[in-house]
Amino acid sequence: MWSVPESTTQRTDWPESSPPPWPAGVRATLWWHRSTAAARALGPDGATVPLTLAMMVDYLDSPVGPYREILASPVLRAPGRRIGVLPRMAVPFIAVDSEPSVHGGRVHWSLPKVPAEFDGDVHGDFEASSEAWRVTTNTRPRGPRLPIAGALGFAQPGDRGLVTASARLRGHFRYARVDVAAEGPTLGDWLTPGTHHGIVITDGRMTTGPAQLR
Repeated sequence: MWSVPESTTQRTDWPESSPPPWPAGVRATLWWHRSTAAARALGPDGATVPLTLAMMVDYLDSPVGPYREILASPVLRAPGRRIGVLPRMAVPFIAVDSEPSVHGGRVHWSLPKVPAEFDGDVHGDFEASSEAWRVTTNTRPRGPRLPIAGALGFAQPGDRGLVTASARLRGHFRYARVDVAAEGPTLGDWLTPGTHHGIVITDGRMTTGPAQLR
């Protein structure tokens, strides 16, 4: 089991996007919590880490222009020979407000992007929604602004095998508490409502590299 209804679409024609790497200026809120039984049931197959990781991202610039995004990984893929020494996100749910970004996600990285609407500030009150689902966050940054440098990796099932890639980030962050509400066919079961630990990326430059087939 892999896909979720909130991130499926019958549409196949999207405005084309340039190939990676994709550099971008970003502001974002990330949060995490222990995975529910429903999250663990979503998969993916194989060894996993029972941690749900989600984020709201404001791309200030990119090869397809500014856009906003929500994505969530119900569990993380455990480290191993195919994916390397660190856990990677497994992303069955991801939505954006840019049609070329939908194309880029689906074609370049096997990410099942779908269109959505967004409103608000990712560092405060924010909402992502479609006709079928809605996620709202209220983010309260706390503490000092600190430097951050690192990478987030993901691993997605593709037509010819496992597709992996990494997004490298350098910038600044603050600790945050994030109030989350989620509605939809499945989201409320695994993207747990409530208050969670998180961080805000106050400013950053991120580059998502080309995919590799494992």
